[in-house]
Amino acid sequence: MTDIKTLNRAADNIRILAASMVEKAKSGHPGGAMGGADFINILYSEFLEYDPKNPRWEGRDRFFMDPGHMSPMLYSVLALAGKYSMDDLKNFRQWGSVTPGHPELDVERGVENTSGPLGQGHAYAVGAAIAAKFLKARLGNFMNQTIYAFISDGGIQEEVSQGAGRIAGHLGLDNLIMFYDSNGIQLSTQVKEVNQENVAAKYEAWGWKVITIKGNDPSEIRKALHEAKAVNDRPTLIIGNTIMGKGAVDANGQSFENKVSTHGQPLGEAGGNLAKTIENLGGDPNNPFIIFPEVQALYANRAKELEEIVKNKKEIKEQWVKENPELAEKMEKWFSGAAPNINWSEITQKPNAATRAASSTVLETLAKQVDNMIVSSADLSNSDKTDGFLKHTRPFTKNDFSGAFLQAGVAEFTMACLCVGMSLHGGVIPACATFFVFSDYMKPVVRVAALMEQPVKFIWTHDAFRVGEDGPTHEPVEQEAQIRLMEKLQNHKGKNSMLVLRPADVQETTVSWKLAMENTHTPTALILSRQNIKDLPTKQDRFNESLQTSKGAYIVQEDEGYEIILLASGSEVSTLVEGAELLKKDGIKTRVVSVPSEGLFRSQPKDYQELVLPKNKKKFGLTAGLPVTLEGLVGEYGKIWGMNSFGYSAPAAVLDQKLGFTPENVYKQVKEILG
Repeated sequence: MTDIKTLNRAADNIRILAASMVEKAKSGHPGGAMGGADFINILYSEFLEYDPKNPRWEGRDRFFMDPGHMSPMLYSVLALAGKYSMDDLKNFRQWGSVTPGHPELDVERGVENTSGPLGQGHAYAVGAAIAAKFLKARLGNFMNQTIYAFISDGGIQEEVSQGAGRIAGHLGLDNLIMFYDSNGIQLSTQVKEVNQENVAAKYEAWGWKVITIKGNDPSEIRKALHEAKAVNDRPTLIIGNTIMGKGAVDANGQSFENKVSTHGQPLGEAGGNLAKTIENLGGDPNNPFIIFPEVQALYANRAKELEEIVKNKKEIKEQWVKENPELAEKMEKWFSGAAPNINWSEITQKPNAATRAASSTVLETLAKQVDNMIVSSADLSNSDKTDGFLKHTRPFTKNDFSGAFLQAGVAEFTMACLCVGMSLHGGVIPACATFFVFSDYMKPVVRVAALMEQPVKFIWTHDAFRVGEDGPTHEPVEQEAQIRLMEKLQNHKGKNSMLVLRPADVQETTVSWKLAMENTHTPTALILSRQNIKDLPTKQDRFNESLQTSKGAYIVQEDEGYEIILLASGSEVSTLVEGAELLKKDGIKTRVVSVPSEGLFRSQPKDYQELVLPKNKKKFGLTAGLPVTLEGLVGEYGKIWGMNSFGYSAPAAVLDQKLGFTPENVYKQVKEILG
């Protein structure tokens, strides 16, 4: 057991590095990093189990950071562990640096999640703990890793913490240990000015074990972590009462701790003094970017301990592999992230059904054929039709993760975070569902999922005003335009940050699910109808023709010598087909194009794009969303009929008539375009 003097020295080393990084960058958050240094040091030097030689070892513990502004603390401790160089720390927040202002997913360097939007990071940890329980139920006790999370005052205040805390307690996630860095200071105020709740009582009410300690005392931290590791029926919250800016002093050597100003600016700008602070912490102000010899020895010793820990765990796994060769083969494939093998053409769809019902049919197949898939619903499984999956499994309950369904309750944001956490853990394929209008609650996590390139499947049903009697609160209008912006946004690999698909009939839905399951590098959105949709016309085989969905847009039907292109996605395509019949009777020739994904379409070769939507042809677009959804496709030669206001409460058929989503209005609009 490491002596307290060495542990304090290591924590001070982290404080010096963190404060110096921020000062050199002239930007950042030193105070919290300095206060949390004791916990992070104990965690990494004595408790966190990982393989220094194989950062992606599936049996490793995971550490999820919530307050990304405390990145100097994380980078510093990872530098002690050999993951970052001193030059990396010196380049904090600079162009091309591996130490960005808020941590970005980098498993090779030990960063398990992108963090910054407070609350999300620790919710990912809850999702990872669920994934670990799910895998342990299928693979055995050697999948017994611990999921650690670090949260701050701001994260505790973010509403997503309630959903994460409630679900973790409800499911009894005893493989989850969260440290709450309670320093009483936030960016613009002291915590007591905005929040006086009893945090311990809140978590206890959710079913957590709560341990309260002095968060800068190594002995208390160590004891609390041992106690938490021994808990076997619930998650544990360790409330560490820490000192913001611990060790900071001003130019006169007087304490500069517990200051609001050190939360979000360098010590020198806040009124403290970096050189004096480094001296106070036992460092050399002229050479702050070093690791003290005794701290190097501490982490070198931990590396040897980890080598033995990993060796023993891998021996247990090797024995398991010998005894369970088929299961071991499955496990390897699951953690490779490879798409499952599904015979999509064998899925039989009921004709002329709602695309949410078609999705349910696909989910039935996936439930039976994809052993590592987890589906979640925000209290809507019988309406968003994820019950197709649920029919063939059962929900998670405390002490039983043999099922594969998470009933998240009314908590869309939390549910989305949990699914991202499952994906970050690895080994599972998560999907989550709710009404499309409530994607508004999920947008913050969808964005971070796209940034992290996590292949979560977002199932959004009730895709338009045809929700009808539920009225404008439940009728999405602007949501499609919002989420399709993610198709236009490029991730850091230069790819579309998200795949967004709005299928036009049951067979397009099957193919959309195929594309979603084969998309292993970005999130996918499936936007599905509540109401039945007429199947699109077919020449020979509708499923095979629907495979063209993979190109983002394709020609459904056309008249020789067509005068105008009619284009849409989702349920509006069948309306265009009926409108085309009316136009044909009047001698007007058309081409009908289904555009389930503009993002995919714009990724096709230019000659294909020009083939489907020639620039010199007039176009008419129909959308149940904002007209801007189709503007990039229709261009200057056309017109769009869409929604420019909120919906209304009435039966869907009445709304179609009142709002102009009818074959007759298609006929009228095209006639006006053609003059």
